[in-house]
Parts: sequence; C-alpha cells; structure tokens
Amino acid sequence: MSFDISFIGVVIASIMASSVPLILAASGELITERSGVLNLGVEGMMIIGAISGFALMIVTGNLFIAIIGSMFAGVIISTIFGFLTQTLLTNHVATGLALTIFGIGMSAMLGKNFVGIPGKEFPVFFDNLSESIPFFGPILFGHSIVFYFAFILPFLTNYFLKKTKIGLMVRAVGDSPDSASNQGINVNLVRYLCILYGGAMCGLAGAYLSMIYTPQWIENMTGGRGWIALALVVFSTWNPIKILIGAMIFGGITILQLHMQALGLRIPVQFLSALPYIMTIIVLVVISRDSRKIKLSTPSSLGKSFYKEK
Repeated sequence: MSFDISFIGVVIASIMASSVPLILAASGELITERSGVLNLGVEGMMIIGAISGFALMIVTGNLFIAIIGSMFAGVIISTIFGFLTQTLLTNHVATGLALTIFGIGMSAMLGKNFVGIPGKEFPVFFDNLSESIPFFGPILFGHSIVFYFAFILPFLTNYFLKKTKIGLMVRAVGDSPDSASNQGINVNLVRYLCILYGGAMCGLAGAYLSMIYTPQWIENMTGGRGWIALALVVFSTWNPIKILIGAMIFGGITILQLHMQALGLRIPVQFLSALPYIMTIIVLVVISRDSRKIKLSTPSSLGKSFYKEK
C-alpha cells in the first residue's frame, strides 16, 4: 500500500513539474492581456528563452546568469513587439504571430551548436526528504526554486491585480484606456511594462524547459506550450488562480499520454502526442458557449491600439 501511495505522489509531482512552464507563461500573458494587449508571440518568446538560458548555462557555467539571461532575452523580444504595437500601432495579432515565427527560426539558428550537449544539474531543495516521506515527499520537496516560484506566482498575481494601486491601474488601462488616460495614467507606459513582464515570464518558462525539466537543447522543444498557455488565459477567464488549476489539468494530460505510450497501449503515438492540443480545443469550445461570461471577463480594450492625440 505504501508503494501505491508513494507512486501516486510521484505522479502528482510529475504533473506539477509539467505544468510549471504553462503557469509561468500564462501568468505573464495574463498581465499583458489585462492591460489590453494581445500578444500571440508567447511560443516565440518561450523558445528564445529556452535557447538563451541553455546557451548561457553551457558558456558561462553560471545558472543564475543563465536564468536572468533567459528572462532578459524574453524582454528583448517582447520589446520588439511593444515597439511595433504600441509605438507604430501595428495589428496585435499579426505582430504576435510574426514574433512566434521569428522566435522559432532564431532559436534554431542559435541552437545548432548546442544540440546533443547535456545540461548541468540544477540545484533542488530538500532532495533527501522527497524520498523519505511517502506521498507528500516528492510533491513538496526535491524541486528547483523556479518550481516553487511558479506555484506561488498565481497568488501573487491575483493579489497584485486586486489589492495594489499599480494592479488597479493595469486593469483600468485594459478596460478603458481613454478613461485611464483622462485620469492621468500613462497608458503606453503601463502597457509597455506589462508587455516586458510577460516577455520575462515567457523567457523563464522556456529556461525551465531547457535547463530543469529536460536539461538539453532540442529544436522546437516548447512543443506548442506557448499556444496552450494562451488558451489557459482564456480558460481561466483572466483569473490567475484558475490558471493554476488549468495548468495542472493540461500537465496531467501530458503526463497521461506519456504513461499510455510507456504501457504500450495500441493507440497511435501521434494521437497520444496530440492529446493536450485536442483537450485545448475542446476546452475552448466549451468555454465559448458561455459567451456572456467571456464578455464580462475579457478586458474591454484587448487587442485594440491606443493613440492619444496631442
């Protein structure tokens, strides 16, 4: 019986680890969208963060520099998006899609010399407790600092948006930029900062994949997680706490399809690999049926450019 309990704990811990990049990327994108900016370049920023973090880890041997560098890479890419959409007033959707294509291509070029190189071991906390305590051990202990940060982040995000003055400003800009501007809020500055924050979180999500979850560089290793993160923001109806729940569900599906493959079930591998994305489509279809709830939760100015006449 103890073996069964321990095994269940290990499975739950695997699901949690799989959900970390989704939580980080979706939480960053949620802040961006709350300010009224729709950035579909999440996948591109994640993959750039993944190669930047891994490359810096190999070149410098310093994990702290690698993590900060991956976040900075996400900020740089998101700055390009911010300049195009907020200063040049380009279309949010088209610019975001272009950003993803650019990120995938750039990461493939930068990463060609790092393929096949094993990553370095990332430090974890209380690893000895993860094996000595049944069930709770692998869930609570033996994880990296990025793992713990990811599960705290939705609660911090929720507090930021609802309890802080800056958070209320972000929501005001997303719901009515004209009214916010008339109240003396610098709409473009708020949106820029939210875009940069989203880029940093996407870069960190990518670094988690290449440095901790699968410590190696593989081309296109994000595997569409950026698109799932975007779907999670809608799934959560722009609620940070629901992002945590949604990420665990999608993480569970990812782990489930891996276990089903390992058991040798007579199900096409291609179908099992597509399970998380099939689930994404199903969830979005179900959510879209309640159009009233979506309309009430969606930031009113989402995807709309703001221009203040001088």
